Amino acid sequence: MFETSSNIAPKQIITHKEIEDLNIIYQPLSAKQRIERLYQDFQTTDVMLTSSFAATSAFLLKLVSDINTEQQVFFIDTGYHFKETLKYKKTLEEKYHLNVTSVSAIKEEHAFTTTDETWNKNPDFCCSINKVKPLDRIKAHYNIWMSGLMEWQSDHRSSLNIFEQRGNILKFYPLLDISKEKRDAYIEEHQLPFHPLVAKGYHSIGCKHCTLPGEDRSGRWNNNPKTECGLHL
Repeated sequence: MFETSSNIAPKQIITHKEIEDLNIIYQPLSAKQRIERLYQDFQTTDVMLTSSFAATSAFLLKLVSDINTEQQVFFIDTGYHFKETLKYKKTLEEKYHLNVTSVSAIKEEHAFTTTDETWNKNPDFCCSINKVKPLDRIKAHYNIWMSGLMEWQSDHRSSLNIFEQRGNILKFYPLLDISKEKRDAYIEEHQLPFHPLVAKGYHSIGCKHCTLPGEDRSGRWNNNPKTECGLHL
């Protein structure tokens, strides 16, 4: 067990040296082994898991559900998801017996973005209201944030480590160095369901106003230079 794990109090910041040690320990492990090790080193109640229930979200969700059925999964319901995303979410909830909790923006703030069509004028602000702020309210209760980012998905993600301190939470990316080929092989081997829009050319799927068909993340935010919603920056 990682030497500080049993005594981690709410919102304790782990030292830079401890994060370096975690990266050294976890680097040679497989994705499954990393997740198994996480629950040896930390309590389930320390861990916040998020899923967008997008293109291939089943990959991480199956790995986690095979290891820890008690893990809660947070879904940010922006109010602008494709109906196919909500259908995919229900499919995965039932298939992997997931404990999913939806979080969303303050009603009045979300209504403003709808009336204003903020996604057209200022997509960063729209993401802040409908994605970043709702999750910020949840993050205050956790020490570790596990998500399925992979380094080949964007330049920003290629610069990350398996463990990274971001503000007051330690980010954990167990899939970070998994190649697209290894991901697809795992999906095929375990017959994981794809998001329905993948068959229509959508490889990265967010809100319906800001997503077009495209390779990797190229179709996000209607092909403008923006590549991240702000959650992982």
